[in-house]
Amino acid sequence: MSTTPEHDARVAKLIFGSVYPHYITKIVKKGRTKEELHQVLTWLTGYDENQLENLIEKKATMEAFFANANINPNAHLIKGVICGYRIEDIETPVTKYARYMDKLVDELAKGRKMDKILRQA
Repeated sequence: MSTTPEHDARVAKLIFGSVYPHYITKIVKKGRTKEELHQVLTWLTGYDENQLENLIEKKATMEAFFANANINPNAHLIKGVICGYRIEDIETPVTKYARYMDKLVDELAKGRKMDKILRQA
């Protein structure tokens, strides 16, 4: 299923800081840590912890969040379905990157090993 322009616009306008607490809740409930979440986010975006906190404070939209991100060259290895969309079929970069992030958080919450999540093995 392909995304619509309306869906892409909605994702782009989402505030990263409004999604972030949901990520924390999801992974902590499953026995993972905030540090592991930050490791995953850093791997995907290149942002360090201070930059992540700054983007949360600035209420950065997903569009702004990913505008200056240094997306990991192995991010294309993230595949599967998230929120009803096959990641490989998403064409809009911001939507694709947001779904990459969702998929990584899901994998973390499901207990997948970190080297597998970070596409190192």
